[in-house]
Amino acid sequence: MTPFQPVEPYDWDALLALIKRAFAGMEGRIDPPSSLHKVKAQDLAQYPGEVWVIGKPPRACMVLTPKPHALHLGRLSVDPPWQRKGYAHILINHAESRARALGLPALELQSRIELVENHAIFFALGFKQTGATTHEGFSSPTSLVFTKTI
Repeated sequence: MTPFQPVEPYDWDALLALIKRAFAGMEGRIDPPSSLHKVKAQDLAQYPGEVWVIGKPPRACMVLTPKPHALHLGRLSVDPPWQRKGYAHILINHAESRARALGLPALELQSRIELVENHAIFFALGFKQTGATTHEGFSSPTSLVFTKTI
C-alpha cells in the first residue's frame, strides 16, 4: 500500500484512535506518561508538518517535521492487527524519500528509554542511536534519539 496525505474531509478521529491503539502498550511503562492523551483529532488535522497514512480505514501513519539537520519522524503508528506486516518499513522508506525531496540528509526519531522492543526495530531498519533527551523535571534521560543517514 502507498502512503497518502489525508485531505478534508477526513476522519481524523479514526486516525487518532489508530495512534492511541498503537501506543497503548506503553501505558504504565514509561515515565513521564505520554503526551498523547493531550492530542486531539483537530491537532492532527492542523499539524504544521506532514501527516502520512496507509489504508482506508487507516492501518498505519506517521507525522514528519522538517528540521535544519534532519526530517523528524513522529507518531509512527501501526494498528496492532496490522503490525509485523511491513507497514513501518513502508512508512520509513517513504520518509526517506520525503527527506531527499526536502534536501535533508537524515531521518530522526525519538523513542522512550523503556521501549527496548521499538529500539530493536529501529536498529533493524538502519537507525543508529545518536543521543538522548531528558524531560523537564527528570535528572536522567527519558528518551533516546535515533538517526538514519539518507
